[in-house]
Amino acid sequence: MEIMRRARLRYLLPVLLSLISPSAFAKGAASPALPALQAAEEMGQDLFVLSGSVGMVLVVVRDDQVFFHGYGETAPGSHQLPSQDSVLRLCSLTKIFTTDVLSKLATDRVVRLDDPLQRYAPKRIVVPTRGDSPITLVDLATHTAGLSREIAGAPPHTPHFTYPDYKTRWRWLPKQRLHNAPGSSALYSNVGFDLLSDALSSASHKQYAALLAERTLNPLHMVNTTFFPTEAQCSKLLISAHDEGPCTVTENTAGSSGLYSTATDMAIWLKYLLRTGENGMPVQNKAAQDTYFPPEKLAHQIGLDHAGRPSGVGLGWIHLLPADDPSHIVQKTGGGAGFRTYIAINQAHHTAVFLAATDGPVGTGFNLFYGANDLLLAMAGLPPLPPPPPVIKRAVHHVAKPAPRRRKR
Repeated sequence: MEIMRRARLRYLLPVLLSLISPSAFAKGAASPALPALQAAEEMGQDLFVLSGSVGMVLVVVRDDQVFFHGYGETAPGSHQLPSQDSVLRLCSLTKIFTTDVLSKLATDRVVRLDDPLQRYAPKRIVVPTRGDSPITLVDLATHTAGLSREIAGAPPHTPHFTYPDYKTRWRWLPKQRLHNAPGSSALYSNVGFDLLSDALSSASHKQYAALLAERTLNPLHMVNTTFFPTEAQCSKLLISAHDEGPCTVTENTAGSSGLYSTATDMAIWLKYLLRTGENGMPVQNKAAQDTYFPPEKLAHQIGLDHAGRPSGVGLGWIHLLPADDPSHIVQKTGGGAGFRTYIAINQAHHTAVFLAATDGPVGTGFNLFYGANDLLLAMAGLPPLPPPPPVIKRAVHHVAKPAPRRRKR
């Protein structure tokens, strides 16, 4: 890990610092000097090399400008660059689509954020509570429901993002003892977001995939974002160095992780999240990216720090740095099925980044999310985030154990 940290400093930071004028950070400076968006290509190349990925796509949006670049190969040995139409697994970035629908239904008063999940549960299903606290929709959306990360016991060779299905998770839920009182601690949960999408489906009396299409995908003309990939789309799916199983329907995990998409559609999504309003495009409600739980309101935060130490938990989003800091980032990480995916937004300077990278044959230990944060801030004309604090390992004193006695024959 230390070798990779040094490599990051050696290869990435000189590029970052060369792009930004020192006067941009001077006290009282009117506005930062912005590098050309094309400068993201070289920085993306550094991230790609350090990550050891087979292939990677990078999208940067600043105001109404869009930059795209593909790196590596679509599959090992293909010698073909990933394109804007290459198909990607979004993994856990799916969750911020779910909370987008939640925010819209809350605005329309179809649901309330503090509605108990029990209101939308199947008949005769009792949702567990802890103390006097029921699980609410906002608890599910902020990982504070007290639920486990996953449901164990998927059958062997189950395709990625197809387990658990609706019946399985609702049979599982009543048997659970919550890890904490809802709203008191954050524990990353995939199954919580699948239950959330079930609740939104119940509230709207529509299949969740149809609800997402109606409220988000169709208005934005995101025609390649789906749970139901065609044979033609599957033929364009980026492939990692490992056998990750079939490209198939992933509606069972529609709330947490099942979406497929392309760089073209993700550029549209970034513009929507940045609220550019380009050519009359819909814009996301600001409340959808707000902080709902600052750290001081949570006893614990587990599984939320892959891209940095959280300064707040939102509706699927994680915040880095205080909201009034010019370098404040709203981000979401994803991973699985041979992919690492990431979205990071700096609203202060109207800049956002999306990347998706497929796993290489050997893990390098490089934190791609940290590198993407630095790229984002450089494109926004801002200095990189301070390095994470070093992990202090306590000395462990080993006591020699006596040699085991040999059995007599």
